Amino acid sequence: MTATLATPLSQIELTPGSALRISGVAWESYIALLTELGDNRATRIAYDGGVLEIRMPGQLHEVINRLLASIIQALAEELGTEFNNLGSMRINRSDLAKGIEPDSCFYIQNAQAGQGLETSISPDLPPDLALEIDIASRSDSKLPIYLAIGVSEVWLYRQEMLSILVLRAGEYHVETQSQAFPSVTAGQLDQWVKLRKIGTDLTVIRAVRQFCQSR
Repeated sequence: MTATLATPLSQIELTPGSALRISGVAWESYIALLTELGDNRATRIAYDGGVLEIRMPGQLHEVINRLLASIIQALAEELGTEFNNLGSMRINRSDLAKGIEPDSCFYIQNAQAGQGLETSISPDLPPDLALEIDIASRSDSKLPIYLAIGVSEVWLYRQEMLSILVLRAGEYHVETQSQAFPSVTAGQLDQWVKLRKIGTDLTVIRAVRQFCQSR
């Protein structure tokens, strides 16, 4: 079945915090849409076997996303862990008919893959860690994409709670500790996110650094 809309996808405007899902979209149409929209946009696009999702992150989404990315950077600095932040780098796998733009993604165990200012990373080498902020859309539609691509760890923020999902034996398992940062638990991450309610980003980063220095 082919999706038919009265308004071209490229002309549809989404309000912050909303998402649009369309079934019956061919891979070629998905690629054509990406080309037409370009990279200078606020929306995030995902594709899974004919299902296209376009979402427009809202303010809370971006606050959480950027905060978690800052936490990861502070952890890496304090623990001496090499990393590269590739942001919402698009990951397309035509052989799997899947594509996604993570909220943020990081190469940690494979940090060398993201080195350089004009890095071309093979789609066969997925990020080591991805952030998925579930506010505008359902995360359960994204996890099969991350799973198929082979992202080894996903930090999922949903219903004001952060979960650590680690890929083991072909499935995601909820773990108490991070694989990328073994000293960090989901509960500790939750505490840092909640701290942002009463402080600034710097308040949280100071807490992260104190945590690392006290261990």
